[in-house]
Amino acid sequence: MKRKSKRILVLSNMYPGKVSSTFGIFVENQVEGIRKRGIYVDVLAVQDPRMGKYFVIKKYLKWSIRILYSFLTKGRSYDLIHAHYVFPSGMFALLFKKWFGTKMIVTAHGGDIDKMSKKSRFFFNKTKQILNNADFVIAVGENLRKDITDTFRVDADKTAVINMGVNREVFQPIDKMRAKELLGRSSSKFYLLYVGNLIKQKGLLELIDAFRHLRQKYSDLELHLIGPVKNEVFLSQLKQKIADENIEDLYIHPAKGQKEIAKWMAASDVFVLPSHIEGFGLVALEAMSCHTPVVGSDVGGLSYLLKDSGILISPKDSSSLYKGLEKLIVNEGLRMTLIKQGEKKAQENDQELLLDRLMEIYGHKGGKIT
Repeated sequence: MKRKSKRILVLSNMYPGKVSSTFGIFVENQVEGIRKRGIYVDVLAVQDPRMGKYFVIKKYLKWSIRILYSFLTKGRSYDLIHAHYVFPSGMFALLFKKWFGTKMIVTAHGGDIDKMSKKSRFFFNKTKQILNNADFVIAVGENLRKDITDTFRVDADKTAVINMGVNREVFQPIDKMRAKELLGRSSSKFYLLYVGNLIKQKGLLELIDAFRHLRQKYSDLELHLIGPVKNEVFLSQLKQKIADENIEDLYIHPAKGQKEIAKWMAASDVFVLPSHIEGFGLVALEAMSCHTPVVGSDVGGLSYLLKDSGILISPKDSSSLYKGLEKLIVNEGLRMTLIKQGEKKAQENDQELLLDRLMEIYGHKGGKIT
């Protein structure tokens, strides 16, 4: 088989695998988009979302060994290293850069800047080292980029805001009645939908409180939570709260594939993302692409994404969330307006357009990486 003229190595601590088909799916989507453009891409990634000391040590040790083996056997063959998440992926990318002079690009996704870098002085310094040594830094949201340039003193000229983009071939509108029928859901119900990790930081406790009060006023409501379990203790607390407060028509579903999620988004009347922190909020954009209006927290990338295109609510505030959801429940005209605005945002953030921008950063011109 003839070798491609240029090679890229993608490093990520999130990527779909046998344990989870949705873990870091946005990174895989970008990789597949790059490959479709005729570029050779190798991927070395953590593919196990399970936490706990045993799983964390095992998966990161295995990942480290694979990267070091690649470094020793194929290190010189790569023309570009693209690290997703600053630490620890960026540390390995920096190894290739220092030894082989390989071009190094880092994409910051949010948690690496908002949480990881704040764990200790060690993580802050490592994050700063990686960002300042990268040839280019991509942030998935505007606030994230500002943090990178202001807090970590990264030259603004080597940064850009490029989110992972929405795959409009998957996330596309379907007539809501038809979509509900496809899922076997009642057409007489008003559906609220959350998709994401089932963790406290996503504002699920506040969402349950808001839904409980809304159900006392609007009996046709249903709330569906879809996503992987990151913390069994929190899930137990969540279920206990639902049982103790006798909340009806609230359903928790395991993680689903993107095509199935797209159907749920199209069938839902309102999508809700009440996160405490959020780098960009790609899942909200995917809902917009399915023509479902969004209520989300005024944090991180959501502040920009939902400005004029959704309902922004105060984070960690169930009362604000209640009011934001009620605005859309009672006002069909507002829902229609936000659907139109959301469609514009989806067009602007089409995955293919954003891949064009990524190719420019890669130095990709006329079928080659320069």
